[in-house]
Amino acid sequence: MTQTILTGIAMVLIIEGLAYALAPSLIERMLEAMRAMPLDLRRLIGVSAIAAGVAMLWILQGF
Repeated sequence: MTQTILTGIAMVLIIEGLAYALAPSLIERMLEAMRAMPLDLRRLIGVSAIAAGVAMLWILQGF
């Protein structure tokens, strides 16, 4: 269980690191766009991402 959690965290770090390494200007523009969004919309995006991740894990655990 612990190894699975650490593997997931490592994969997230790799993907985020790739985004910053390969497209730093795109990340800056995305952060500026996020700053312009209302707080409630950012919160909704975060909750939606959590729900999508949980749903994906739930589906993958079924197979």
